[in-house]
Amino acid sequence: MAVREVLRYPNPVLKREARALDANELELAQRVGRDLVDTMRSFPRCVGVAAPQLGELVRMIVVDVTDHPKATACHGELVLVNPRVAASSGAAVAREGCLSIPDLTANVRRATHVTIEAIDPSGADRSIETEGFEARCLLHETDHLDGILFLDRVDSLATDVFRRKNYG
Repeated sequence: MAVREVLRYPNPVLKREARALDANELELAQRVGRDLVDTMRSFPRCVGVAAPQLGELVRMIVVDVTDHPKATACHGELVLVNPRVAASSGAAVAREGCLSIPDLTANVRRATHVTIEAIDPSGADRSIETEGFEARCLLHETDHLDGILFLDRVDSLATDVFRRKNYG
């Protein structure tokens, strides 16, 4: 278990597609999963991180919106291997930020309801149906697995991107 350095844009790893893990890589999945959780927990108010942000080009994410004021749905701490969006519906624009782009936030349009299919680090199948902020977080983190950053999803770089406020 370790808090890992988070890669920052323009590190080229952040724009690469991560590879799927297979069933014989559970030990790797468990190690990366622990590192993702430890790293996420080390940042106040952080609700998710993806393996490529730690320099691991594998398809793993962690999301936990527990006690977040914007969360209308919450499945607790989700450590997901090979997550994929099985269904999505609705759309809403909301502000997003990212540990890999710490100085900016942006208005991003995302689905409001999603179903995510994945396995957990022990190899068990998971299916998560969720909405709102938790859905947004899952979509943001799964984007990282395809080398997509939230700035790639804004309608206008001129009107939808903002300097992050410093809460010091």
